[in-house]
Amino acid sequence: MIKQKLQETDWEIVANEMHQNGFAILPNLLSDQQCEALKAEYNNPTAYRKTVVMERYRFGLGEYKYFNYPLPDIIQQIRTNIYPKLAPIANMWFKALNIDKQFPLEHAELLQQCHANNQQKATVLILKYGKGGFNTLHQDLYGDVYFPIQTVLFLNEPDKDFTGGEFVLTQQIPRAQSKAIVLQPKKGDMLIFTTNFKPERGTKGYYRVNMKHGVSEVKSGERYTLGIIFHDALS
Repeated sequence: MIKQKLQETDWEIVANEMHQNGFAILPNLLSDQQCEALKAEYNNPTAYRKTVVMERYRFGLGEYKYFNYPLPDIIQQIRTNIYPKLAPIANMWFKALNIDKQFPLEHAELLQQCHANNQQKATVLILKYGKGGFNTLHQDLYGDVYFPIQTVLFLNEPDKDFTGGEFVLTQQIPRAQSKAIVLQPKKGDMLIFTTNFKPERGTKGYYRVNMKHGVSEVKSGERYTLGIIFHDALS
């Protein structure tokens, strides 16, 4: 089902949105039942390798858990099937910015590069925020080998399960003030966005626009999301 939805997506439109904005939304990728099943596993200790209390590291207020390998089947399906659609976008960005690196078109090959650099730990994570929870602006790199695009799946319905908690992206344009983008995808939606930068066309060719992401304060309720990062981590 997931594989079919990804195959039916118009990836040309997604690529254009990524080039223009640094993000794109795939609506209704997960069903209500799939969202609920992922949330229900939150307290299963065998599913995760590490829990991070965000306040302790001044990352914000909330908690997230990194999954263990092997990943749950649904996450593995998404990670494996969506990566080949995103690699050409990443390669186009690096070429435009004259960065001497091209990404393999199969996810298994990217993981081989990670493992050769001793990055062997899963980076897929589930995040939980209660009232007052937030996430400071950041980038998810985890090591020298990284993939410049990542995704997040929204497991709750905004304005029903929680209020506030918008997804925030900032664009740092050279020699200018930062631009903030505020998004509130629906339950089951997937947001695809840049991990750290995107190319922007200027009068003298392309230049690099750095981007960070975070979450605004949750005003009420509980907010769960699932982040899919394509590279592995050192720790």
